[in-house]
Amino acid sequence: MLAESRRAAIVELLRSSGSVTVAQLERRFGISPMTARRDLSDLERQGLARRTHGGAVLPAITAHEDSFATRLETETEAKLALADAAFDMLAPRQSVFLDSSSTAYYVARRIVQDGLAVTVITNSQPVMELVGASGASNLELIGIGGTLRRLTRSYVGPFAIHTVLGHFADRLFLSVKGITADGTLTDPDPLEAEVKRAMIAHAEEAVLLVDRSKLSARGLSVIGPVGELAAVITHGVPSADLAPLRATGLTVRRTEDAAG
Repeated sequence: MLAESRRAAIVELLRSSGSVTVAQLERRFGISPMTARRDLSDLERQGLARRTHGGAVLPAITAHEDSFATRLETETEAKLALADAAFDMLAPRQSVFLDSSSTAYYVARRIVQDGLAVTVITNSQPVMELVGASGASNLELIGIGGTLRRLTRSYVGPFAIHTVLGHFADRLFLSVKGITADGTLTDPDPLEAEVKRAMIAHAEEAVLLVDRSKLSARGLSVIGPVGELAAVITHGVPSADLAPLRATGLTVRRTEDAAG
């Protein structure tokens, strides 16, 4: 079995039982203890497992949140692919909500690079700076103000919600900390979750952009059910793992399938 397929199978074991041991992986896959530990370490780096003595468990539900700068340099290949797929859904003169995720920043960067004539509405300070510095006369920016969260460089709170609810957008591109097994979207911060909820409610089409780490991570704050979205675009997620999302009736697309 190829390493990638084996690690996908280990993730399935984790989801079904909540934990695995190195000895269990040795017996099931016929691998050495060193290979088993290497697999678990790789899954931990992807956010798909948390190492324990002698094995691993599913990542715990957590309020931990990395800084924007850290997230910007994580899973960059996936975020570039997701940004390309999102960009292909846009048309000139549309309006688009972009949340404060690093994935949405990559979408904004693609919009700026191609000079697409759209109106960007965002609570992300880095996205505002990127669009504002572009100098493109056909690219409009509506900045969502409020209380600045320095960790994520995003604006939240009552004033941010008021601004979001004062606009409608053709599309919303967002990402999340994680998706629970029953299809609940989660975020580490309740104020950030509130902004995302408002954006979903005021977007004609809300599109979730996720890499493989999001299907096992869990945030402390609930955003809402995945069924409130119009579509999900994924990168690096095995097709079999998307069955629960497809069962909700959502449009689910893999960037790998589009590329093929």
